[in-house]
Amino acid sequence: MPVSNSDECDLIFYTNPQSRGQIARWMLEEVSANYQQMILEYNTSMKSEDYLKINPMGKVPTISHKGKVVTECAAICAYLADAFPQAGLAPALDDRADYYRWLFFSSGPLEAAIVNRSLQVEVQQEQERMVGYGNYARVLDVLSERVLSSPYIAGEEFTAADVYVGSHVVWGLQFGSMDERPGFKEYAARVSERDAFKAAKEIDMGLMQ
Repeated sequence: MPVSNSDECDLIFYTNPQSRGQIARWMLEEVSANYQQMILEYNTSMKSEDYLKINPMGKVPTISHKGKVVTECAAICAYLADAFPQAGLAPALDDRADYYRWLFFSSGPLEAAIVNRSLQVEVQQEQERMVGYGNYARVLDVLSERVLSSPYIAGEEFTAADVYVGSHVVWGLQFGSMDERPGFKEYAARVSERDAFKAAKEIDMGLMQ
């Protein structure tokens, strides 16, 4: 298990097991990083003066790697893929079009559409140009077309983008925040069979007990 209790570890992971920190945890397991975890609680340590100096949003996840702070799940996934190139989770620089496209599609239109739907925010047709993602149904249809066209979100190989996109699909189907579309169940099954996904899930489930 790569989790370290050493204060000398150069990668610190701030999280709560019942948060989007599960995405970052999965990515840390994918790159086999040795990291020190700091479990924060909502409305207390997450809003402490010390933590707000690290992440002024007072949210998790956050990583600090060699003194450099990275927040936001998509950014953490992309950063770790570059920081640990031996894991092979980022395409070559001249082959990253789909990688960037779908990573940011999911951190922008997909997440916004899902959150608004969960909050019962109804976007009227005349407002679609204002919200960026258009409408919820179209976002899911576009993602469905993509996962039907290739085994992984950026092509034939699993990448860091699949950690982020896959987390949305797995959780969306599990908790009902995402309507099912063709290809979603199959894609979720592929990514959730990875050893790193299972290892990360085991750690976070253990912390919830």
